[in-house]
Amino acid sequence: MKKIFAVVLIAVAFAMPSKAQFSWGIQAGLNMTNISTEDGAASVNSRTGFFVGPTVKFTLPIVGLGIDASALYDQREGKAGDETLKAQSLQIPINVRYGFGLGSIAEVFAFAGPQFGFKLGGDSDTSIAGTKVSEWTLKSSNLSANVGIGATIMSKLQVKANYNFALGKTGEVNAWDATKNALQNAGSAKFNSWQISLAYFF
Repeated sequence: MKKIFAVVLIAVAFAMPSKAQFSWGIQAGLNMTNISTEDGAASVNSRTGFFVGPTVKFTLPIVGLGIDASALYDQREGKAGDETLKAQSLQIPINVRYGFGLGSIAEVFAFAGPQFGFKLGGDSDTSIAGTKVSEWTLKSSNLSANVGIGATIMSKLQVKANYNFALGKTGEVNAWDATKNALQNAGSAKFNSWQISLAYFF
């Protein structure tokens, strides 16, 4: 994990020309997560989660082009049987953005980029009427991607909406097989989210 984090920091450093303009702030938002398994054996009803943390943006000398990055505490939830599945992680999105607008008054932009996730918690057993029906084991790290749009007002207030989609499995799930009277592997699970966020830059 340390090696991956170091590579991310080096990539951002090389992407920043000396004339780049730098701003930092606080970002918070909501996750509307869809949790799915390979064969649908484990039924999960999606719920709303949240994320919060520091964020930075770099405006590059090339007109309209920039980079933003964040370090976010992220919680995503799903309802399975009588239990609520909560996946907690550190998420580090690094997005390339292209915007246009009225100088410092307002800007509209589109963005896309990778997101690196590191598990903080979330392994869970779910049950119905006291009987265990599934086991969730999340990966210690995962990779996803973002694509979205946003707007900035007076260089201070920013709102974004995006779709975050898994580029690999987020975890593994075992589901109850009544014919074998045992928990059986139900394949990999993926967490995809619609996200909306608000940020304030100092």
